[in-house]
Amino acid sequence: MKEEIKICQNCKQEFKIESEDFHFYEKIKVPPPTFCPECRTIRRLCWRNEMSFFRRKCDAPNHSETIISFISPEEKVCVYDSEYWWSDAWDSTSYGKEYDFSKNFFEQWRELRDRVPIQCLSNIHATNSDYCNVAEESKDSYMSSGSWRIEKTFYSNRISETRECLDSYILHRSELCYEDMICADSYHLLYSFNCKSCVDSYFLYDCMGCTNCFGCTNLRNKSYCMWNEQLTREEYNTRLEKLNLKKHKSVIEQKNKFDEFCLKTIHRFAVQIKTVNSTGDNLEGAKNCKTCFDISGNVEDTKNSHWLAKNVKDTYDSGPGIGFAELVYECFDTGIGNYRNLFTSVVYSSSDVEYSISCHGCSNLFGCIGLRNKKYCILNKQYSKEKYEELISKIKEHMMNMPYVDKKGRIYKYGEFFPAELSTFCYNETQAQDYFPITKQKALEMGYRWRDKKANEYEITIEAKDLPDSLDDVDDSITKEVIGCENKDKESNYCRGAYKITPDELNLYRKIGVPLQHLCFLCRHEARLKKRNPMKLWHRKCMKEGCQNEFETSYAPDRKEIIYCERCYQAEVY
Repeated sequence: MKEEIKICQNCKQEFKIESEDFHFYEKIKVPPPTFCPECRTIRRLCWRNEMSFFRRKCDAPNHSETIISFISPEEKVCVYDSEYWWSDAWDSTSYGKEYDFSKNFFEQWRELRDRVPIQCLSNIHATNSDYCNVAEESKDSYMSSGSWRIEKTFYSNRISETRECLDSYILHRSELCYEDMICADSYHLLYSFNCKSCVDSYFLYDCMGCTNCFGCTNLRNKSYCMWNEQLTREEYNTRLEKLNLKKHKSVIEQKNKFDEFCLKTIHRFAVQIKTVNSTGDNLEGAKNCKTCFDISGNVEDTKNSHWLAKNVKDTYDSGPGIGFAELVYECFDTGIGNYRNLFTSVVYSSSDVEYSISCHGCSNLFGCIGLRNKKYCILNKQYSKEKYEELISKIKEHMMNMPYVDKKGRIYKYGEFFPAELSTFCYNETQAQDYFPITKQKALEMGYRWRDKKANEYEITIEAKDLPDSLDDVDDSITKEVIGCENKDKESNYCRGAYKITPDELNLYRKIGVPLQHLCFLCRHEARLKKRNPMKLWHRKCMKEGCQNEFETSYAPDRKEIIYCERCYQAEVY
């Protein structure tokens, strides 16, 4: 089919469905979307909560203890602690129900969702890491999410194979790192962005293989450089010692200087390593991937997706959290041997699954929740193969003829992801707010739910501005204080007003050699997110004088950075 221009149901803007898209929709047998790619991403992220935690009662039989959950106690759903949820003490098929053709599908699915027990957190094989979510194999870690195989890692997001790291975002295979973004394979790297294989360095941007460097950009395999100036070992150590980076004021001064310095350096139009015929940013090992972000490891024929890794093929509008999967559409947190998963969340080792969440080792499911090792189920009710196939065609036709209509008049037929208004999370608790931040007023105007933050339950005992400036002046009693965040009196969708410093956190500050933070964790997380480029692309030209190359980049035209095409960047940096 030829490409078509459509108007998005949600934002009312035009979007294009290309001929290759129609081919994909035909392959998975779904109608083309009625939401534009960005609104599809936002809608999906409204169902993803990585870092908002609550205390609520466990609803498991004979369990009345308070548990930590990513679901607010205000949500009238059934929540079990993880150990009980994974046990054989309950049967998810006992909640199964006949499909009712007098009601629309999404209404029936919501009724099922409100009854079937939900796991309090997605925290698998955790050791002393209760406050981690969307995490696997966490050990002695705290407030870290989107993680895999981490140890003694605190206040971090989208990380893997880290040890003794703090306050980082997209960090892999690293140790003793602090406030790093999109970095990997490093040791004692601090305040750095888009770096790899660096050691004992501070404030680096786009550096690789560097050791003992400070305030540098675009360097390769250098040592003892400061602000891109080559020094002797003695000169470097003398200057570094004078900066006294154990003092908070000194760090803030260097951060501001580094930000200004980075604006004057060359920026690659996109980070694309070993990619073929692909557009997007932070891509490694991508082939035929369009408008994709943060993906690595043999990802092919994928579009409008982010945070994918390892052997993903034929995937549209999906992520975060897709791996080892094929024929995936409008899914997140799905993979490990999956085939043809449509509109799913937390579905693993499963095939031919649609409109289902928290299902493992299953096949041929439609509208199911919490099933394990089941097949041919609809709304958690078991059927024969013949009856299942007969019902599925009728249900899809019914979804087209009796769609769900949300409070803003948006129509949801078969082929659309779950309506955002049915999510157990409010907009400001989810990754929608992280990557597409809006105000409460705007969210409500768009028909999204919003949960106002409650007044802090702890009495502030010290303001951040009154903290000791130098780490050397901090004693262990600081762990007993309730600290007032510097942003607590500002308009913020993130700030929690106050925070504490745990003994493990303080010990790691001392080991790494950094001063105390003056912002609460979520304010620090927000500051990191503001530094990353948005998941959008603009058509631009290379800024190298005389170069006429054009490209798609995540740097908006009004940005101040100097943006080069790949050829000009390689000529300057390598």
